[in-house]
Parts: sequence; C-alpha cells; structure tokens
Amino acid sequence: MTATTDGSTGALPPRAAAASETTEVTTPEAAGTVDTRDAAERAILRATDFLLSTQDAQGWWKGDLETNVTMDAEDLLLRQFLGIRDDETTRAAGLFIRGEQREDGTWATFYGGPGELSTTIEAYVALRLAGDAPDEPHMARASAWIRERGGIASARVFTRIWLALFGWWKWDDLPELPPELIYFPKWVPLNIYDFGCWARQTIVPLTVVSAKRPVRPAPFPLDELHTDANNPNPVKPLAPVGSWDGVFQRLDKALHTYRKVAPGRLRRAAMNTAARWIIERQENDGCWGGIQPPAVYSIIALHLLGYDLQHPVMREGLASLDRFTVWREDGARMIEACQSPVWDTCLATIALADAGVPADHPQLVKAADWMLGEEIVRPGDWAVKRPHLPPGGWAFEFHNDNYPDIDDTAEVVLALRRVKHHDPERMEKAIGRGVRWNLGMQSRNGAWGAFDVDNTSPFPNRLPFCDFGEVIDPPSADVTAHVVEMLAVEGLSHDPRTRRGIEWLLAEQEANGSWFGRWGVNYVYGTGSVVPALVAAGLPGSHPAIRRAVAWLETVQNDDGGWGEDLRSYHDVAEWSGRGASTASQTGWALLALLAAGERDSKAAERGVAWLAETQLADGSWDEPYFTGTGFPWDFSINYHLYRQVFPLTALGRYVNGEPFADRQGSFGRAS
Repeated sequence: MTATTDGSTGALPPRAAAASETTEVTTPEAAGTVDTRDAAERAILRATDFLLSTQDAQGWWKGDLETNVTMDAEDLLLRQFLGIRDDETTRAAGLFIRGEQREDGTWATFYGGPGELSTTIEAYVALRLAGDAPDEPHMARASAWIRERGGIASARVFTRIWLALFGWWKWDDLPELPPELIYFPKWVPLNIYDFGCWARQTIVPLTVVSAKRPVRPAPFPLDELHTDANNPNPVKPLAPVGSWDGVFQRLDKALHTYRKVAPGRLRRAAMNTAARWIIERQENDGCWGGIQPPAVYSIIALHLLGYDLQHPVMREGLASLDRFTVWREDGARMIEACQSPVWDTCLATIALADAGVPADHPQLVKAADWMLGEEIVRPGDWAVKRPHLPPGGWAFEFHNDNYPDIDDTAEVVLALRRVKHHDPERMEKAIGRGVRWNLGMQSRNGAWGAFDVDNTSPFPNRLPFCDFGEVIDPPSADVTAHVVEMLAVEGLSHDPRTRRGIEWLLAEQEANGSWFGRWGVNYVYGTGSVVPALVAAGLPGSHPAIRRAVAWLETVQNDDGGWGEDLRSYHDVAEWSGRGASTASQTGWALLALLAAGERDSKAAERGVAWLAETQLADGSWDEPYFTGTGFPWDFSINYHLYRQVFPLTALGRYVNGEPFADRQGSFGRAS
C-alpha cells in the first residue's frame, strides 16, 4: 500500500509505479496516453480507498438496492391490512413517496423514465393513507393523470389485488388462481415449477389469497381514480378464440366457474398444502427467498389461514421486512426489494484485485472468509429438476438457501480465485462444489438461466394473471457468459459443456454486434459480459464476433467519452440500443469488453478511461442516479448503488494492470 496525498492508503499497482518512473513521452499521442494512464492510476487509488472503507466488519459489502415506490406503498398497505400501521412508519414512508413524485403528478419506475400507471396508483393510495387529501395539488395532478389513462381498471393485476383487499376492486373481476395448482405434477403444464423461482414464491401464497378473497374495511373511497363512477369495474372484451390470449382468457372464465363448485375438502387441503410449502421455504432470517414481494404475500396468506401475528413464522416474517428498510438523513424511509451482499461482495473483491490490492490483503481475505461461509450446501427448489446433483452454490442475498443462483456462483468462484487464503484446501473444495453445481445446472440448449434448468415453458407468460414482468427464467447471454468465463479460468475451456455455452453465445449475438442484457441494462451490459468471457475461453481478439462487438461499442460511445443506455432499449431497440446518458457502471462494462478484445490503446478506450477519471468525485466514488440493473426488463428496474463503484474500478484496474488470468487463457476458434 502507498500513501496518497491526503494521507490515506491506496493500492498502487506495481506496473503503475514502474511506469510512472520510466515512461518517456516522445509524441503528442504518447503524451495523451500517459496522461490518461496517470489519471487512471490516481482514480484507482481514490476508488480503492473508498471501496475498502465501505466494507462491513464481517467482510461483506452491500450497497442500497433502489427500485420504485411500489415497495413502499405495498409495505403501508400490508400494515393497514394487518392492522399494525403506525404513525411514524406512515410519516416516513409518505415523506419518501412524496419526494419521488414527478412534476406531472406521476411516479416512474426508474430515474428519468416516464410516468407509470400502476406505480402512480399505488403511490397515490399510500399517500392517502399518509393523510394527503385528494384535493391537494400534488394529489389532484396524480388522480387526473390516472383517469386520463383509464383509471384503476387499466392497472396491472397485482395493483388491483392490493385494492381488492380493501374493497376498492371486485375479486370477481380479477383472474382466478386456484390453490389446487399446488398439486400439479411437474410434467403438467402450468405446474408451479414452470414458473421462475421469484414468480413461484409469489404465486403459491397468492393462490390462498385468491381462494379466500378477503376484504378489509376501506379507510376512504377511491372514486377519484375511476373513469366512470357508475361502472368502476368495466368488463374487457375477450380476445379471439383462436389466439393464445383468447384461449387463456377462456380458461380463466372456466376457473371462475370451477371456484363455485370446487369441493370444499379439496380446496382446504390445497390451501393447507400451500401453507406447508410456504413455511418450509421460510429462511433463517424469517424472509422468503430474500426478496420482499414473496414475503409480503406469504405473510398475508398465512394470516388468512389463521396464523396470528405472534406466531413465530409471522413474527419473524414481519421482522425480516424491517431489515429491508433504509432510513435516509431527512427521515424518509425507503424499502429495498431485496438485498445484494453476496453479489456486491464478489464484485467488490474482483474490483479490488484488478486494482492491484494484494491477494493476501486482510480485507480481501476477510471477504473470502465471509463468502465461504455463505456457501449453500443443501438442496433447494432447483433439485426438483436436478435431484441427483450435489449442492454447492451461492445466493444473491444474506439468507436464501432455497434459491442459490448460477450467476452469483460463477462470480463468487472468480472472486475467490483472486484471493490468497490461509486455508487453501477449504477454498478449493468450495470452488470445486460451485463449479460442479454450475455445470450441472446447464440447460439443454447449452446455456444457463439464473436459478433453474430449462425454465422455458411458453405458457406461464400467457396467463391473464401474469401481466407484470417475467415469470419464467430462460437462459440469458449475461449469465451464460459469466459461467463460461468462470469455467475458462478453471481450465475448462475445452470441456464440451463449455464449448456448447460458447457456441450458444456466438449464435445469440445481435446483427449489430451486441448481446442482449437480461439482468443489466442492456446491450452494453450483455456485450460487456460476453466479450471478456469469449476471450477468456480462448477466442482471439481478431475473431469476427469480437470485432463486431468492438465496432458496435465504438458507434454507441457518447460524445463525452462515456457509455450509457436507457431502459427504454427494452421496448424500443432501434431508438435506444446503446443510447443514454453516460454512467459510471455502463462505461465500466463497455471498457471491460474493449480491454478484453485487445483495444487498450484505442481511442475509444482512452476516452472512456478519461471520462471515468474526470467524473470521479473527490471521495473516490462516482455519482449515478440512473438505473442500470434489471429485475424484469422494463417492468422492474434497479439502481444498485455499488455498481457505480465496482465496475469503474474493475475497468480502470484492467486498463492499468492488464487482463486477469491472461496466462490461463486457452485457444478456441480462429478468425475466419
């Protein structure tokens, strides 16, 4: 470690130290390169100090995970439903929700995005709970905008379910979700394992809610949110019978009829089976899957089945929700949809290693210790499809033993490989289990999804109930790339399973040279994930796929030297692909691809590095209000507050120090 000008310590990469002493400038071009390198070295020092200072004493990192105000609104509605809403919580939530309202009276789902109807309805109702009168200017603007767009009748199903809990919408006018679904064997279409794990954990408790159809006394009417007070629940016409939408709409009508004749004993048994399923999947911290929505609906379902609020399952479930709370300096209260300590910790470890922090640095060792302690060594829901696969992976959250994920497991292995640990045998065994588990989770097409194998049924997305976000978990380029990169580092570039992943990635490249980003925004993320993986697996920088990716990144670089991409690229590819205000995380992703492709000395890379150095704040961090993470493309967006730190530092470190594991890269494919 070397002292910085302010007396703090930073990890000056050895190559950087040597270069600063011996470089001789002979041309204007060389002068620019050296200036950029010097700026990058200084930025690395500041960013390293900042990131090291934010590590928890236990060894983990966690940035705030910011989504949208539906989390806060639904938290208040849950407390109202359970009869536990208090003045302080309501005041703090109202302060936060009010502060997120846009000038036109709406609420968006991401920074700078357009107003969104369901989000605006839920925020409006929450502010009514907080005491805001409907005739106040900010409320009147919101209700007018809601009516202009069809009112409550045009909201998504999940919003109308929340309103039905208080009689603001009729249960008869919601899609039916029978609890008997829990009995469908896994070979039957629309069994619960046809859904992605996040949807599965939400749907099972909602089958109970749908069967019970509870209605609590409404604290106020919502007439101002209907376009027609005399007909607040208009019936929508059915789609043509020959279409998939028409088929599933008629299936829903049949389920409504079945509800009237369903055998009472069967229905009660199904709800009790659902309750057991829910309770068996409650984590040690009281939550479900480490994410807020399944926890909320599970608490409601169990409450409807007679579990009182002092029951240990309920008590711990409610306590877990409090741990999703972020209190701000102004007294506002923001609810995280989930928390990302494993993901943040492995990314931070990689960033610091790339920055030149020694592999045996105490804070990296502590991070490795913590990650090793988070390994999941028991079967979870993934074992339904892979019953004979031994466990050994990592989840995203503090506690989520039922749902380790393939992406985190790959990145944790890559992070552990960067640390010199005092117990190498323990490290090797954990890495071996993680590699084995990831290989066992490969889908039939050669690629990898996030949580499950071959979770590609076309039917769940067709259900009228599923009108919000993704409900299946098909393989994606970004997850597959991270697995391929990990396998390459583990010396498995030539393994047939790795080759199948590489072939799938090459086939998935877009015509313009980019790759779609499922879990990050969007084509910049996909491309920034895939190119380093392909190069690590042995594809030369001259390979046509790599050259097309480089050319695309050069064409979408902003005039200021950075890269950015707006979430609207998920809806309007032609207009928004690779386009948006420059951000630190997305500039980092683009640079990771360029550097892996051998473009370290290119003008595009130099301009990107210069932008990162110029926009760094005095404390070594970067500011990034834009949402660059994805839960569901377009529908649910995330601002990972640590992304702005780890990805720029990783990119700057690789710019100065070169690519990691360069000596391990094999050869695969040739330029043609």
